[in-house]
This record gives sequence, C-alpha cells and structure tokens, in this order.
Amino acid sequence: MDSRITEEQAHLDQVYGRLDRMRANTQRRLSSTLREKGGTPQARSERESYERLYTDDLAKFDAAEHNLYFGRLDLDDGEIRRIGRIGVLDDDDTDTTLLLDWRAPLSRPFYLATPAAPEDVDRRRHVRTRSRRVRAVNDEYLTLGDASPDDVGHGDVVNETALVAALNAARTGEMTDIVETIQREQDLIIRSPHRGVTVIQGGPGTGKTAVALHRAAYLLYTHRDILSRSGILIIGPNDDFLTYIGQVLPSLGESGVLLSTIGDLYPGVHATATETRHAAAVKGDPRMVDLLKRAVRARQSLPPKPVPVDFDTYQVMIDSPLIKAARAKARSSRRAHNLAQPVFLRAALDGLAQAHARAIGSSLLDGSQLLSGADIADIRDEMGQDPEIRRALLRYWPSLTPQAMLRELLADPAAIRKASPGWSDEDRNALHRRSPRPRTDGGDLTPADVPLLDELAELIGYGTDDAERAERERWRRQLADAQDALDILTGSAPQDLEDELDPEILMAYDLIDAEQLAARQTETQRLTTAERAHGDRNWAFGHVIVDEAQELSAMAWRMVMRRIPNRRMTIIGDTAQTGDLAGTRSWGDVLSPYVADRWHLRELTVNYRTPAEIMTYATRMLAQISPTQSPPTSLRSNGIEPVAIHTDVAKRAQIAVEAARRPELAGVTAVIVPARLHDEVVAETSDIDSPPRVLTVGACKGLEFDNIVVVEPSAIIADSPRGYSDLYVALTRATQRLTVVHATDLPAELRDVTNAPDTW
Repeated sequence: MDSRITEEQAHLDQVYGRLDRMRANTQRRLSSTLREKGGTPQARSERESYERLYTDDLAKFDAAEHNLYFGRLDLDDGEIRRIGRIGVLDDDDTDTTLLLDWRAPLSRPFYLATPAAPEDVDRRRHVRTRSRRVRAVNDEYLTLGDASPDDVGHGDVVNETALVAALNAARTGEMTDIVETIQREQDLIIRSPHRGVTVIQGGPGTGKTAVALHRAAYLLYTHRDILSRSGILIIGPNDDFLTYIGQVLPSLGESGVLLSTIGDLYPGVHATATETRHAAAVKGDPRMVDLLKRAVRARQSLPPKPVPVDFDTYQVMIDSPLIKAARAKARSSRRAHNLAQPVFLRAALDGLAQAHARAIGSSLLDGSQLLSGADIADIRDEMGQDPEIRRALLRYWPSLTPQAMLRELLADPAAIRKASPGWSDEDRNALHRRSPRPRTDGGDLTPADVPLLDELAELIGYGTDDAERAERERWRRQLADAQDALDILTGSAPQDLEDELDPEILMAYDLIDAEQLAARQTETQRLTTAERAHGDRNWAFGHVIVDEAQELSAMAWRMVMRRIPNRRMTIIGDTAQTGDLAGTRSWGDVLSPYVADRWHLRELTVNYRTPAEIMTYATRMLAQISPTQSPPTSLRSNGIEPVAIHTDVAKRAQIAVEAARRPELAGVTAVIVPARLHDEVVAETSDIDSPPRVLTVGACKGLEFDNIVVVEPSAIIADSPRGYSDLYVALTRATQRLTVVHATDLPAELRDVTNAPDTW
C-alpha cells in the first residue's frame, strides 16, 4: 500500500502542479487580453467575451480541485488511463492527456467493467484524496491474472470498497457528487443516447437525484455547443432541496444550469405562502384551465346602459351593440386577450366613428349629404387620440396582468362561482381566500398559484411569443429613434468646429452607436444563459430535468412543458412516494397528453442509502401503497436496529429533540414531524445551540440525513389520504439510524419496532 500511495502521490502532485501552472497561465492570458483590448467601445464586446471565457476556465479549475483525480484504469495491453472530474491536457504538449474527463468515452470502462464483462480492463484503481493528499488506494482486478480471488470484483457493483466507504461517511448537509462511485445501472442512464423523454423510476435511496445531476453534466459535456446557448433547467421540490444539491454541478466543473422550484419558475415570483392540501389539489386540477378561460372572458364585458362621451362639441354614445360587435371581432382574431385589444379598439372606434358620421350627416341642412370614407377614417383617428374615449372603450376590454387577475379572482367568491359551473361548493370554497397584501416578489402567492399565473399569461398574452414579437417591434422603433438622435448630434456639429478640434477629443457619436444608446435606455445587461432564462418566461430550454416529478400537478406539467418544446427531458421520481393530492400515480397519465407513448422508462433497483434494518419497516408501507411494486434492494446492513420511544403528549416534543441530540449520533440529524406538530417541536429547540433540523414530510423530500427522528407516525398517516406515502418518505431519509417518538399508538406496521432502553 505504501508504495502504491507513493506512486499515486507523485502523479497527483504532477497533476496539481500542472493545474496550478495552467491556472496561472489562464490568469496571465486574461490580464494580457484585457490590456490588449483596451477600453474602446468597439472592443468592449470582444473584451467581455474573452473575460467570460477565461473566467469560466478558472471557475472550472477551482470547482474541480477537490478530489480532482480519483481513478485509474490499467488495460490488458499496458495502456494506463487516469480519470478525473475534468479533463486536463499538458499545458506544454497538447497531445498529452494528464487526466481524462469522467464523461469522455474512454473513461466509461471505469463505471461499466465487471469480471463478467471486463472491457479490456485488467485492473481498476480507486484513489481517495483529501486536500491534495492520497488517503487510500483500492485496487479491483477484473481478470484473475496474478491476483488472489478475494481481489477480483463481483457482480455489477463496481468500486465496491469505495462505494461502501462513501455510503458510510457522515453527511455534511450538502449533497456530494458520485462521480467516483457511479454504478453500472446508473451509468447506463447518465449516458443514455435517448433524446426524448426518459423516466427514471426508483425507490428511496437509489440515487435518482445523483443520476439526474450527473446526466446534466454529461449532456453539457456531450452537447455543449447547443446547451450552452439554450441551457438546462432542473426543477426540484423545495428550496432546501436546491440548496442541498447546489454544489454538485459546480464540483463537476459545470455552473450554467438553472435550478428552480415550481414556485420560482415564473419570472419575478418567489411563491412562499402556504395553503391547505385541498386548495393545492384543486388548483392543480386540469379543470382550472376552463375556469381561467371563463374568468378572462368575463373581463370582456358589455355596458349595462349607454355611456355618453363628449367629442368635438358632440356627445357620442358607447352602447352594448357597439361593444358586442367589437368584442366579436376581437374574439374572432383568436389572439390572446391583451394582444386582441388593438383589434377590439379599432373595431369599436370604427363603429363609433360611423355612428358619429351618421349623426353629423343627419344634422346637415338638407339631411342628405353623407361623409366620405376618408372623412370617417379621419374621425376614427381623431377619436383614437382622445384619451377619454380610449379610456371609456377599454373599460370593456382592459389590459390585464396575470398577478392582478389571479389575486382578484381568488378573492371574489362570485367570480369563482361564475367561472366554475358544475363545481362543488367545497372545491369553490377551497379556491377562495381573502386577498393578502400583494407583494412584488409574489411572496403572497403559493407554489400551486404559480402554474395558474403561467396559464393566465398564455390566455392574456403576457410574456408569450406574440408579446415578444411586439416587444421586438418596440425595440426596433426605439433603435430608430436612437439613431435619429445620433444623426442630429452629428449634423449639429459645425464643420469648421470639427476641423479645429483636436483629433484626440471624441464627440458623442464617436463613443456610442445607436444600438448601445438604445440598450442603455433599457438598462440591458449582459447575463449568463441561466440568468437570461430565469427572467424569460418564454425561454425554450435545451433539456429539462424534473426531480420528485411525481409531486407535480397537471397544471404544473402544463407550465413545465411550455419551457421544453423539443420534449428532451429526464423525469425522476417514484410514484409510491407521491404525497401531493394533485400528484401522479401513473407516468403514462402524465405524459400521454404531450408525447403519447413516445417515452422510455428506466428503473433503478439498488438502495444505496437506507440500511436493510430500516428498509424492513419501510417495505411494509410500500405494501400498503402499491402491493405490486417491488422495493429496492438495500446494498448494506449496518447492524443498527430502529428503536421506538413511547411518551405522553406533554413531553412528546421535548423527547423528540432530546432523541435527536443523543451523544452517540454522529453526522447530521433531522426530526420529521406531521405538519400540525411542526411549530410545537420547533419551539422546543429555541434555547438550544446548533439545534437539529425540524422538517415536515413535504420539506424533507429528496433530502438525506445520517439519523432521523420520526414523530407520531400514526398522525403522518392520518393527515392525508396519501399518508402511507408520506410515512414511506419519512422512514427512508436515514443512512444510519431511525428513532420513532410517539404518544399515540403506532401503526400496525411499526408495532414490533424495538422499544428504546429505559436509560434513554
């Protein structure tokens, strides 16, 4: 072992030495380029491009530095391949590869080779490092050769020693990449060539999220030209989850990915308000599409009686027939509401002008003279410039915004009732809420409101393709105005003055062109792909990954599908873990409206996280949820049996917190509670330094901890029609220990959990 560490340490030092030199050279090239390009306006764009290119390179070096080099393949023909988080070429000789990127085709045997299919690999070496020091080296022989039978790998689990070490390591509160220990079934999904919709179904602890993130890194490596422009969107269940996974892609040298929850997917909105499960389920129901359509049409109203408006010493009348005809014309255009407003206004002005022309004609001396078409057009144009007439007409076809429209609708029981014929009063009442004070960031909205905002944006024409085209036309007009301004500046400079000026003195039109002037007027900034995508509701991503996808409602899926017109998606979930009442139990039901049966299902079957001792009880929950579904097979057993603590209601919160702080618990511990007990248990931690995390089941989705304390399992089941799914999720968050605290009777599936000793 010592000699092997010496050999690998020598190469590691070489790699880091080369990497340090490459980083220094990149920094020098950046500084040199910035000096060379100078600060002239003509060079500004090129200068910023170089700066971003070199800065991205530096960021990749820094992000991948931790455990940069982790594996080696010795092929049976004598070739040696060293595997790392990023590819590194010798800075002096570009033909020499110091490290192969783990995503490169030549690296694939590191993950796929087994004794049954060695793929020309004689030995696979796994190198574990920390802070540039080698901590361990494990060799796995794929062919017997001179090795002892005990050194030969077994089955489909590759890098078994390194894998078990990683699984037994304490959690840090952040997810780490699995690039060193990717298993065969995971690698087949990560590198799948399928470009349509791939569904990854897998039970708890099967590495679904890790596979999805590594697939994102692989796609960026393989299709960088396309995805660097269009981007990848990863949707997670909650903010805690996104924080948890946030460092995985940067550690793999990738940062151009947008991470979002459904509640953040609408630009400018961060929906954090809460509501009942029933309300969220109703909002997620596809019936909401028709309800919202009716609500928008209800804003296209008719005057109950004629409305007089003064015009050119006359009084014109805006009545129901006039508005009805204009409304019919606008609706027949099949444009979204706001985009049809010009059609409505022109039709209404036409009708009003003709009515006014008839009134003028009948008032002439002989009563027979008629105004010409040109005269009527002039009247219409003049009326169109009259702010009072425009206001009076647009009262019946107003400009709408999704946020205001949704808030007003949900606060108005009469509007809800009118837009929902055939609905039950229970469902209507679930939608209604007293309108909270609006917040500019959408914090008064709930995550289930956000897909409704997106649907309204489509119906209204707010941030749609047509709206973008209108915005581009506005930009062209602004650009022309800016050019006119510069032309005036240029023409206003006397020729003799220009001749006398020092050539080093610059005029305004020397420093800025029309496009730059227009851009400054709109305060346009240079943003990354992810930043631009985040602010653009109409952005079309190159690939979308949805994690915990079983929780998405039908309305949320409509929102997601608008962002991926090419339908290149990776969908990750487990229908047995569906807790949301608007979520799914069938991938076919979710996908058939969008891709019919053109989707692939891949399954993960090995549970790497949850020890067999805990999975024994979790499997009983699965039998209640889906008796035909096979549970994942736990890879390991740690010998630590779950324990139960029975207490009374008054001490329940105190005992739960104490159980989470026992001195023998190493790593990260969480207390998982029914929603109704959350505040009670949190209050018990108020005077504690470094208290354990207290989470509801919904908040712990996708997360993992070394130890968990589950409070009142029977209440978790009772709180929802999908309570067994919730308890299944809760029990399977632990990598080491499970403790159950209860004052009420345990569900039958947990009654044989060992009671904790009295010394607890």
